[in-house]
Amino acid sequence: MADNKSIATRDSYGAALLELADAGHDDVVVFDADLSASTRTSVFAKKYSERFFDCGIAECNMVGVAAGMSTFGYVPFVSSFAMFAAGRAFEQIRNSIGYPELNVKIAATHGGLSVGEDGASHQCCEDFALMRTIPGMVVICPSDDLEARAAVRAAYAHKGPVYLRFSRLATPSLHDANNYTFEIGKGEVLCDGFDLAIISTGLMTSEALKAAVTLKRQDAISVRVINMPTIKPLDEEIVLRAARECHKIITVEEHSVIGGLGEAVCSLLSEKAPTPVRRIGVQDKFGHSGPAWEVLRDYGLTADAIADAVRSFVKEDQ
Repeated sequence: MADNKSIATRDSYGAALLELADAGHDDVVVFDADLSASTRTSVFAKKYSERFFDCGIAECNMVGVAAGMSTFGYVPFVSSFAMFAAGRAFEQIRNSIGYPELNVKIAATHGGLSVGEDGASHQCCEDFALMRTIPGMVVICPSDDLEARAAVRAAYAHKGPVYLRFSRLATPSLHDANNYTFEIGKGEVLCDGFDLAIISTGLMTSEALKAAVTLKRQDAISVRVINMPTIKPLDEEIVLRAARECHKIITVEEHSVIGGLGEAVCSLLSEKAPTPVRRIGVQDKFGHSGPAWEVLRDYGLTADAIADAVRSFVKEDQ
C-alpha cells in the first residue's frame, strides 16, 4: 500500500469535480438530488454555483434534464446514492442516456453493503448488474482516492455514458501518485503470485491485499491480486493471463454475485479459457442494518474471510 491514509471515494469524487472545473473545463455541469452534502458535490456547488443544479428528490427528472443538457455540449455529472441513481432512475438512464448514446456520467455514491446503518433499502448491491446490461455503458468502481479522482477525469474525457460507483466508507491508499496511471478497461496486478489469483474491485481490493499478505506469511500461499476498477469493459487480457498462470481464480466484490464482476469474469473464462472460479460477494440476499464493517463481516467480505476461501480453494484437488 502506498501509505496509511484512508479516504472515502465519495470525497475523491467531490474533489475531482472541483479539480476539473478549476482546470478550465467549463463544460462540466453537476446535478444532485438533494444529497449534495453526502455525495460531496457540495464542494463544487460552493465555488461553481451557476453550474450546479439541485433537482430535489426527483432522480428520474434529474437524469432527463442532464440528458438534455448534454445535447448542448455540456458534460453532466449526475449524482445520487447508488440505490437511487442506478435503481430508481434505471429507465431514464437506459432510454434517455444509453439509447441515444449521450455523454452523461452517472456518479453513484453509497454503493454496496458498507452504507451500514441505512440498511437494505439503501444498500445497493445490484447496480453493476443493472448498468452492465445497458449497451455502451462503461462501469467503473475505483479502489482508493487516487484511482477515484483519475476515474472521474477519465470519465470526463470518454465520449459516452459512464457509471461510476463510490463508497461511503474510507479506504486506504493503494497507489503512488508518482507512478500511477488510470485507463478505462484496464486492470492492474498489485502483487504477484501463482497459486491463485484474486480479482477484486472497489472497497474489496484493500481487503484482498491484506488477505494475500496473511496467506504468504502464514501458509506460504502465493496469491496474485488484480485490481479491476473497470467492470465493463473488462480487461480480458489480464484475466486470461491469470487463468493460464494461476489456474484458479477468486473474484471479490461488494455486490451481488449475480450480474457483477464475478459473472463478467466467469462469462469470459467459460468462452475462452475454462478455469475454476469462486465468487465472493453478496450471495443472493438483501443486506441488513449495522455498523459497516460488521455488516461486511457478516457477509464474508473481509480479509480474513477471503483468506479462508483461498485456503479452501487451494487445497481442493491436492
